[in-house]
Amino acid sequence: MLAKRIIPCLDVKEGRVVKGVNFVNLRDAGDPVELAATYDREGADELVFLDISASVEGRATMVEVVKRTAGEITIPFTVGGGISQVDDMKRLLRAGADKIGINTAAVVNPPLISEGARKFGSQCVVVAIDARYNEGWGEWEVYTHGGRKPTGIRALEWAKEAERLGAGEILLTSMDADGTKDGFDLKLTRAVSDALGIPVIASGGAGKVGDFYDVFEQGRADAGLAATIFHYKEMTIREVKDDLRQKGVEVR
Repeated sequence: MLAKRIIPCLDVKEGRVVKGVNFVNLRDAGDPVELAATYDREGADELVFLDISASVEGRATMVEVVKRTAGEITIPFTVGGGISQVDDMKRLLRAGADKIGINTAAVVNPPLISEGARKFGSQCVVVAIDARYNEGWGEWEVYTHGGRKPTGIRALEWAKEAERLGAGEILLTSMDADGTKDGFDLKLTRAVSDALGIPVIASGGAGKVGDFYDVFEQGRADAGLAATIFHYKEMTIREVKDDLRQKGVEVR
């Protein structure tokens, strides 16, 4: 069994890290390069950078942020936001990213997944899925454009399709749990993890150390991603890993 990974997420808007609740009410959380270097020292297994403004200026900033960060850290990092074509992927990989996260662009243009996987390898292509429970369906629906636009697509089916098209990993965010600190969405995570043969990164809702154990044991996730609790020093990566080790979960 592969060791479970703990991954801080840096949501970057106009060159600063921000964090909100349920994708709104954003507040400043610091400089992305400084935070990245801190997490590297503290034992994070990877980092995820998401350019949530995804404006032209934001993407230009992200390239510079990626370059600066690459010089400061030794762990892999994924960059997403505003990526709509293979050339965008190439530019960020050249700047120092290890993996590319695609979300809206993958839904709008699914062949982008296959093109990226062919050109750079599946291990470079992370398909991010923002999902919210749809009461009418009794299932989760995919949202795009930073969680603002419902697509009418079922999250479970989309995850399977992304894997079929060549995604190497799924970054699965529960919009219902995001920023609430009430714990990861275990039902959503388990449903997707059980359906796929590629790793699933669970995102949204971490509030206490034990939430990571729950998402690995009950949700069957391969990695746990969090932002708020790490940015505001509510817990450390070391504390999370120590708790997991004590409970018999293999971590790096």
